[in-house]
Order: sequence, then C-alpha cells, then structure tokens
Amino acid sequence: MPASCAGKSQRDYVIGVGFEVRKILFLGQTPPGSIRMGNDVQKERETHSYLSKEEVKEKIQNYNSSVTDKLKMTLNSNGTYTGFIKVQMELYRPITVQTSVNPGEHAHNNETSFYLPPGYVNKLHISSINTVREVIEALLKKFLVFDNPAKFALYKRCHKEDQVYTCKLSDREHPLYLRLVAGPSTETLSFVLHEHETGEWEAFSLPELQNFLRILDKEEDEQLQILKRRYAAYKDKLEEALGGVWKPG
Repeated sequence: MPASCAGKSQRDYVIGVGFEVRKILFLGQTPPGSIRMGNDVQKERETHSYLSKEEVKEKIQNYNSSVTDKLKMTLNSNGTYTGFIKVQMELYRPITVQTSVNPGEHAHNNETSFYLPPGYVNKLHISSINTVREVIEALLKKFLVFDNPAKFALYKRCHKEDQVYTCKLSDREHPLYLRLVAGPSTETLSFVLHEHETGEWEAFSLPELQNFLRILDKEEDEQLQILKRRYAAYKDKLEEALGGVWKPG
C-alpha cells in the first residue's frame, strides 16, 4: 500500500454532503475540515511491475488455496485470468435507475431514484484486462443505473492497526491484478465505489463541470417533484378524511 494514501480512523470516515454543498464543490470551493485525496490519483498512476506468466500462475494457485468463499481465479491459456471482486457501494446521493413498466410488447422504461442501503456489497466477475473505468461501467450497467459513469470513482481501502487507508484508483488500473497481488482478504484490500471526492474536480474541463451541474440540477428537480407528489397525496387523503368527518348529516 503506498504510504501516500490518506489515512483516518473508522469513526472519522468522510460522510456525504447534500446537493447544494456538492454544487459548491463543483465550483472549486472546499468546505473547512474536508479531507483531500487529490494527490492520490497521480501517485496511483505510477506504472506497476506486472508479474510474469509463471509468477501469475503461482500467485493464482496460492490465492485459490486461501479463498474461503469459493470465489477462485482461473488462468487462461493466453496468460490472462478471470475472477471475482467485491465492491462496497458507498454512495451518499440517490442513483437513477431504469425500470420497465408493463413488460411485453408495449413495455416502456421509466426512471426512478433511490438510495442504496449503506455498506451494500456487489460481486462482479471480471478479467485481468478490465480497467477501473470498465469495472465502474459494469457495476452501473448491472443495476441499470442511468447516472453518468464519470460521476463515480473506484477506491481501494486497507486496514492497518486502527487506521483505514483509502486511495483513489486511476482509470487505467486493473482491479483484478490488485486483488491477486493482495490476496483474497478484504482486510488487506477492499474496493469501494464513491462519488467523486472533495477537491477532485480540477481535472475536468469547464464544459464537463457545467454538464455535471446540469445533471445535479435535473436530479434535484426530480427529487423535489417526488416530494411534492408525495405530500400532495398525503394532503388529498387528509382532506378526504376530514371531509368524511365533517360531512353534514
């Protein structure tokens, strides 16, 4: 684990922020007390010393002998290998998914937004050649998530004594390679999907940031409309109940 990664105790782990605060972050302002991990991206882009075919074979044998959940890796004849990774979904904002209404010939898709339960873990079967960006896209596709993949980032996390070290992975990293080298223990290494962290938006161009802001505005409006419909329904039921109570005899 690179010493440059940001460390913090579990109780100090960064919590999510709301819609309006996110907009401030997009404009380049950092709220006091936030933890910045932007430098981790550059440090994670350093080239790995990838293993030889013989070393990969030995690593896979050792890995498979240590797994306890039957999620073993398979070495292919061309030198690539496949296996499973588990990704913890720590998303602080609602995700937008596509749902099919009236399945069949006249089916049409609707969009709905909801919060994933905290600590939700998803299992994904991938290849050693799959990159971080491809893993993020596969996760969103698996759940029919409509949100832009560029809004998310994959992190690696490890525990050391009472500290939790978290580093953002660059898009060209290969998660299954990291899993193989670290071994199957999620205490040694685990993967976490987050929205982009505070202070990491400098890498985007102004049009990209404006597009993110439009996405947020759209999602915020959708959430407001959902709330308005919900309270309108409550109001109608209350007025209906009151009308029944006070109806003249």
